[in-house]
Amino acid sequence: MPESFFHTFVLLLLVTDPFGNVPLFMSTLAGVAPERRPRVVVRECLIAFFLLLLFMFGGRHFLGALQLTDMSLRIGGGVILFLIALRMVFPQPGGIFGTQAASHEPLIVPLAVPALAGPSALVTVLLFSSAQKMPMLLYVVALMLVALIWLVVLLSAERLHRVLGPAVMTAFERLMGLILTALAIEMLLAGIRDYVLALQSG
Repeated sequence: MPESFFHTFVLLLLVTDPFGNVPLFMSTLAGVAPERRPRVVVRECLIAFFLLLLFMFGGRHFLGALQLTDMSLRIGGGVILFLIALRMVFPQPGGIFGTQAASHEPLIVPLAVPALAGPSALVTVLLFSSAQKMPMLLYVVALMLVALIWLVVLLSAERLHRVLGPAVMTAFERLMGLILTALAIEMLLAGIRDYVLALQSG
């Protein structure tokens, strides 16, 4: 169970990528008054947290309503995570999701969604709720710990960027992308393996 909890924590941290989102938060909040920036960061992190929590608890019903299987979700989730990981390893203009800085105070988009609670994160929590390899409370605790890391990193975004520099931040994001690539391939292979076994047994 500890390994499952650690795997859940690391995967959530990678797919939400708070360190990689530092430049996006800085550019998006550039037009916001400095005294309001911490409030905006806290608000966007809370929105992303509750959205992921909603998908985590409602994921099983959502899958049932759409008649989706765990196998299809694993394969689709693996593909999405792999594409996100590639954009982390090979940065694109506008960031991972191609978002641009807003000229006013952001609300939900692009900071809460898709920067933190993006497609890869939503698919990941859906997988957690459908697989349930450990009690749901542990999934919630893992998500809470990751949300705390969001707050710490993003509230100190300007300081981190100034101390570490853009080169170190980029290198760290590419390292996270490399780890996420391996996790995405593992998820994809697990889905394909389950599909092959289902065909053989059928």
